[in-house]
Amino acid sequence: MKKLFYIGTLIILLFIMGCSKDESSPNDRMKQYVELWMKSDFTEMYDLLTEEARESFPTDEYVDRYEKVFKDLEINKLEITFTELNDEQEKQAFDQGSATYSLQVKMESIAGPIEFERDMTLQKEKDRASEDDEEKEEWYVEWDPGFIFPDLAKEGKIKIETTAAKRGEILDRNQMPLAINDIAYEIGVVPNLFENKETEIEQIAKLLNITEDSINTSLNASWVEDDHFVPLKVIPKTAEEQLANLLAIPAVTSVETTGRIYPAGEAAAHLTGYIGKVTSEEIEKYPERLYKESDIIGKRGLEQLYEEQLRGTDGVTIIIEIQDADQKEENVLAERPVKHGEHIQVTIDVNLQEKIFNSYGDKSGTAAAIQPKTGEVLALISSPSFDPNELAYGISQAKWDALMEDKKQPFINRFTATYAPGSVLKPITAAIGLANGTIKPEDGVTIEGLTWGKDSWGDYKVKRVSTGANPVDLHSALIRSDNIYFAMKAVEMGGDKYLDGLKQFGLGEELPLTYPFSVSQISNDGKLNDEVLLANTSYGQGEIELSSLHMALTYTVFLNEGNMIKPSFLVDDPKSEIWIENVMDKEDAELMKSYLRDVVTKGTAKVANNDKVAIAGKTGTAELKLSHDTNGNENGWFVAYPSDSEDILIAMMMESVQDVGSSSFVAGKVAEILTEIK
Repeated sequence: MKKLFYIGTLIILLFIMGCSKDESSPNDRMKQYVELWMKSDFTEMYDLLTEEARESFPTDEYVDRYEKVFKDLEINKLEITFTELNDEQEKQAFDQGSATYSLQVKMESIAGPIEFERDMTLQKEKDRASEDDEEKEEWYVEWDPGFIFPDLAKEGKIKIETTAAKRGEILDRNQMPLAINDIAYEIGVVPNLFENKETEIEQIAKLLNITEDSINTSLNASWVEDDHFVPLKVIPKTAEEQLANLLAIPAVTSVETTGRIYPAGEAAAHLTGYIGKVTSEEIEKYPERLYKESDIIGKRGLEQLYEEQLRGTDGVTIIIEIQDADQKEENVLAERPVKHGEHIQVTIDVNLQEKIFNSYGDKSGTAAAIQPKTGEVLALISSPSFDPNELAYGISQAKWDALMEDKKQPFINRFTATYAPGSVLKPITAAIGLANGTIKPEDGVTIEGLTWGKDSWGDYKVKRVSTGANPVDLHSALIRSDNIYFAMKAVEMGGDKYLDGLKQFGLGEELPLTYPFSVSQISNDGKLNDEVLLANTSYGQGEIELSSLHMALTYTVFLNEGNMIKPSFLVDDPKSEIWIENVMDKEDAELMKSYLRDVVTKGTAKVANNDKVAIAGKTGTAELKLSHDTNGNENGWFVAYPSDSEDILIAMMMESVQDVGSSSFVAGKVAEILTEIK
């Protein structure tokens, strides 16, 4: 019996070997077709179809259709498996001239995974590739559209339905809107309404500030039919003239949709940022986000920083629509539910933000307001600014050019930038001296005249604006803002001790919050080896620079028993956390508070003194000039808080205030704001 089995097996093997000399195996042909399919090489696949299939389905119904479907549905990660015929089955296939395989097809699409199973049959036919041997045969694939998706075998049509994800809104601490979704109009065309297609497309492109190619690409999508609405761009409801001009074009129609609105406008533009159409560079930069050319993206500010949370994910449903006599059947091929974007709530108070911004008028500058006990950031100001509502929907070239050419540079975000602090740094120098013992409140130094310098400095002298009674102590130096006193004390303590002291206030470190700020610097090389540089740094000149927010945070040391508060930016962020502990003693911090109050009642900030709100703070003027002996522009500073409640602290800087009262002008502005909100 075993002998007969071995003989039978040998005969089958010899038959297959004999056949393989002249004909390919159906298994090999099937592997070849599947490999081409996996590579989306539809042209080569078409060459492997039976004559009957090629006659029934010309290349445009096979190659072109496959390519359109795979592109429009964003097919990827295609996997095709099948079980090869065994020797007995392959012998039978040669006998019958036909071989059938069960395919398992898996893929990812714009709407998620798609899977199906279907039998594929191969037939033996004359080998079209052989010109010499007319009797040579080859295996070819019987094909119909059901191998794209099974329901297409019934003359079904593919339809894509999308549910747009709502972008998350940006809200302030009181849930007042900073960036919200509001009514807008989606402009589109209906192909069968074109009267003069070429002319109308040209008009639409100009009015929407898009290219004619992008319009044609939308019109050529595989799902588009003559009576379908083809969306092109969203415009705000305020663009009434633009909308009227568009609707005058025969093929154009509009659909009410949702757009992006920035209620605070210019006052919060650098903070919120704005959205815009995604660019090809951004698509390449963030491949994991799967942006489409029609998508929007956060361009700067909070819109960009929290893009991942805000954008959400569109819902997509791929449907096969089958028309059978009078009945229409719709089968869902794949579905991805919509995921709306998350709301972002920040600690900003939009009313305060607008109030501080409006106080700038035509002045340039920056300001930060914080709750000094909790660290909550209440306002971040950059002036001048721009209207984010204009940029969100595509600004005209003329307006864009005007903004770019504006000498005041409204696109620069000044609240993230760093600036020379001038004399508002003197309380920090005082705190450093008190902490390391160089300064004792009761001790004074004798200062003669308006200038001072060491012999080793050559002709260079530190200047002060007024003289006072000798000896000059810390209280007197702060009230009169005496540059010489602080320069003497910094030189006395030495560069290393003063450098360490500044680092205790976080200089040289990134601010511990999610919004990106420039890092404050002590000097260009981070050192204070030069005595003249050390002296100048002590009163906020030299090369030292801080952002307005960092400047505000340094003063929280005086209001938190010598500890520096950690900023809190999101409503859900922890509050009242300490960033840097024990910067100075509690007793010295209390002393500094009393001195800062005296600066307002008796010193350089008298303009801020009023009967309604007791204010404590320090003025500062940063001189911007090319050399020590020349005149230049002056940036005025004032850092202040209400000394009774200590519930808000504002650090404000205005540029070029030399002709309007210098830092006193700024102190008056801050005092007005504090008086209004109290």
